[in-house]
Amino acid sequence: MFYSVNPHNEEVVGEYPTMGHDRLTTVVNEVYDSWNLYKSTSFDQRKVWLKNVASVLRERKKEFAHLMTLEMGKPLLQGIAEAEKSAWVCDYYADNAESFLQDQIIETDASKSYITYQPLGVILAIMPWNFPFWQVFRFAAPSLMAGNGCLLKHSPNVTGCALIIEKIFSDAGFPDNIFKAIITDVENVEAVIRNKKVAAVTLTGSTRAGKAVASIAGSEIKKCVLELGGSDPYIIMDDADIEAAAKSCVIGRMLNSGQSCIAAKRFFGV
Repeated sequence: MFYSVNPHNEEVVGEYPTMGHDRLTTVVNEVYDSWNLYKSTSFDQRKVWLKNVASVLRERKKEFAHLMTLEMGKPLLQGIAEAEKSAWVCDYYADNAESFLQDQIIETDASKSYITYQPLGVILAIMPWNFPFWQVFRFAAPSLMAGNGCLLKHSPNVTGCALIIEKIFSDAGFPDNIFKAIITDVENVEAVIRNKKVAAVTLTGSTRAGKAVASIAGSEIKKCVLELGGSDPYIIMDDADIEAAAKSCVIGRMLNSGQSCIAAKRFFGV
């Protein structure tokens, strides 16, 4: 069982049964079967569905921000901004994916040479809790426009966000099971990555987690994209406006309740 706990008052705001091996296998099969049909849909059709997602995000941004605040402590206004940014990324890829993925003719000695972009298949995303909507949509929007299916393994404490995102795609008209959240313990993730019907994996998280995922994906010769942790310095030069710099330091350290991989973590005066 996963529990979502309000970090402000430690109140349990959600309880979610976890998936075992058999259920995970069923979900992977469902997404794979859906993808086999979805990969043949047109860019125009995918664009309509993804534009619908953007509309849902904007229309219900306060509701989604409230859920983010409850589950991970994000300030409400920043949650609203995150929902709006997620809508923007959906619009961006809806408008541009077709041109990005056009065949490219290459001049060679052969009669015809070209680069073509084809759907990979089912992609597993392992996402962090600090930006529970943005991290997912910046993966899902380009992946779905490219004709892929999506599996989401979100952090346990934002399971409510994971499930509402799954419903957003469904409500927007995307085919059943083309985007599914899996609710499972970390020890079950390796089997999902190794599943022959999963084509690739992406992770945003710690260096330790990235090493583990990359090792598994590499052993299966599967594509892997990682975004790992940072340790960003904030440097204050000797000619700086100290009052303005101090304000910027607070914003740089405390944005998103301090939970940001690009937050200022080390401060230096030069």
